[in-house]
Amino acid sequence: MRISEMMHRPPVWIRPEATIHEAAVQMEQTGVGVLAIVDGIELVGVVTDRDLVRRCIATNLSPQARIDSIMTMPVVTIDADADLHDAYEFLHRNAVRRLAVTRNGEFVGVIAIDDLIIQLAADLSDLARPVTAELLFGHRDPLVPAVIATKSM
Repeated sequence: MRISEMMHRPPVWIRPEATIHEAAVQMEQTGVGVLAIVDGIELVGVVTDRDLVRRCIATNLSPQARIDSIMTMPVVTIDADADLHDAYEFLHRNAVRRLAVTRNGEFVGVIAIDDLIIQLAADLSDLARPVTAELLFGHRDPLVPAVIATKSM
């Protein structure tokens, strides 16, 4: 499965000159935990809800400060046409919970570890369905009548 097949939300981003407060409001309104920071068409950073707590609230930084002052960069990205297993590897290798997804260098969305867990659970459920049916309904192979071989003389 390709990463682009798992993405069900439109990309959520904000300009680098936006304020921390504007970013927090946008995260709340869109129900996301990460915002891409996009300058023109270039993905220049990301900011997470955790970044807001650790780099802003905990340090008493003004909510009117620019969002690019607390963004994480460089951004760990993965191509939208990459295989789902590549995302597992990227997340593991880079010790991150979310990956920015790009296509031809342009930001197209985010895939989170939560998305992968949900997909994995669905795949396991599909895989377990025949086994579950056998356990619940006692499915047995039909009996095959015995054929007695006779020698023709």
